Amino acid sequence: MRYLARKQYVRSIATALVFFLGLIVPTMISQAQSFGNPGVVPPNARAYGLTYGQWSARHWQWVYSMSENQNPLTDTADCSAGQSGPVWFIGGNFAPTVSGSNVVGNANRHCMVPAGKALFFPIIDSECSQVEGNGTTDAEFRACAKFVTDHVKNLRATVDGVDIQNLLNYRVQSPLFYFGPMPDNNLLQFYGYMAPAGTTSPSVSDGVFLMLSPLSRGAHTIHFEGELVLTTPQDPFDLTFSLDITYTIIVV
Repeated sequence: MRYLARKQYVRSIATALVFFLGLIVPTMISQAQSFGNPGVVPPNARAYGLTYGQWSARHWQWVYSMSENQNPLTDTADCSAGQSGPVWFIGGNFAPTVSGSNVVGNANRHCMVPAGKALFFPIIDSECSQVEGNGTTDAEFRACAKFVTDHVKNLRATVDGVDIQNLLNYRVQSPLFYFGPMPDNNLLQFYGYMAPAGTTSPSVSDGVFLMLSPLSRGAHTIHFEGELVLTTPQDPFDLTFSLDITYTIIVV
């Protein structure tokens, strides 16, 4: 069973956390404390001129801008690949282990990050697009992505052993966006889709995302996990996906 062929709706697994101190205005930090997570940008805030939903679109554009064999989320490239600006992206595992209807996306990564960079990433999210056969309109993409993310459970994320609280408060949908032009040997080709080099597509993302403050210089451990479970008779396929990711972040 091809993972993504079995679940046309799901696009991502992905995840991680870090702190966002000093690069957002004090009012944002004050708001973040009201969510129970000092230093975490609240989901209704704007950071670096964009909303959480807009950053989620940028995250997917980053993912699809790289080939499958030169991509940090398949563990075939350094985490610095494709990064620019004040916000860096990290994420889950696009090369999971498949056993029947059980999909496991685990990874243990080391990543060097320049000091002062904000980190943005999903814990678990989904993305639906025209090229993947998920519809042709904004409403169809949005319903598809929502359906998948409605099935997430058991989310957890920690930074240096400290739990991030109230994770479902950070669930957002993106505006309609376009990814591409995609390179040759891209992730969609890897999963069996007709997506030759140069492919572009409209898409919508839905998931639990975090933007957190830059970590202090030195070594830090980020761990996150979660599940996506579609096993009821009403679900269009039988799938259990589990994610368990650990990042050792070295801030330099």
